[in-house]
Amino acid sequence: MKRQVEVFTANCPLCDPVVKMIEELACGECEITTYDLAKQCEDKTCLTKMNEYGVQKIPAVAVNGKLLDCCKDSAITKEKLLEAGIGKE
Repeated sequence: MKRQVEVFTANCPLCDPVVKMIEELACGECEITTYDLAKQCEDKTCLTKMNEYGVQKIPAVAVNGKLLDCCKDSAITKEKLLEAGIGKE
């Protein structure tokens, strides 16, 4: 079953390592969409999704339409990404 992974970034030194880690962990079942909030997006999808998920800080990651708990109150780690199913076939 495909996993929709959405990454909210500002193309900054804090965000880039998270994006790289997700790309390295991702498997064939992971479909990654990256929203660069510094550039925004033409159709404003990124802002709509950010508000829908309640993103309060970046970088932030949502899997299958749900913001990961680590994005609310702690750092994004490899372990948290694996727990969320990123990298599992």
